[in-house]
Amino acid sequence: MLLYNVTVTIDLDVHEEWLKWMKEIHIPDVMITGMFISYRLCRLLSHEHTDAEIYTIQYAVKDMAHLTRYNNEFAPELQRQHKERYDGKYAAFRSVMEVVDHNER
Repeated sequence: MLLYNVTVTIDLDVHEEWLKWMKEIHIPDVMITGMFISYRLCRLLSHEHTDAEIYTIQYAVKDMAHLTRYNNEFAPELQRQHKERYDGKYAAFRSVMEVVDHNER
């Protein structure tokens, strides 16, 4: 299993509206593609930004084939919507991680 991690630094003046939009619109749109198993939306508690909040969204994906399909078929439009809505108010970077061990209780 892989984790597709998106880290977003979002300006404080739009952060609450952005968080609502992410939870109600964007993340459901990502999940409805069927490419991901689950997700986690996390807020960083310690960081040096006083004018922004930092969040990570970690999408669990079965394999690289599903992630590649997502990136080719769905990501461009979803990222365009995010940019159109919050241009100049955020910075984002993406990474892919391999889960090497996992335990949930």
